[in-house]
Amino acid sequence: MSEQAQILQNLMELLESRKTASPDASYVSSLYQKGLDVVLKKIGEESAETIIAAKNGEQDALIYELADLWFHTLVLMSHQGIHPDQVLSELQRRLGVSGLEEKAGRSTS
Repeated sequence: MSEQAQILQNLMELLESRKTASPDASYVSSLYQKGLDVVLKKIGEESAETIIAAKNGEQDALIYELADLWFHTLVLMSHQGIHPDQVLSELQRRLGVSGLEEKAGRSTS
């Protein structure tokens, strides 16, 4: 397993363990307890902060905000029972497929 894959695995294990932790002792546990809307709000906030850092051309700030965005996205994935391998498989499936073709192949329902 690559170092990067191990980081994702370690984070997901940590996030899963926080599902049973006290919300008073764990930020992630408090997010889980507050529910999906709060997790989604955090992703929205982190997305906005990422956009601002990118627009300001602040690479260090952008890296920091991207890490926050990825982290909160992983919280959402854990909350919804999705493992990073599932997302990576979808990205792998799309490799070599034109973005225009991939979009056109989606159902419109």
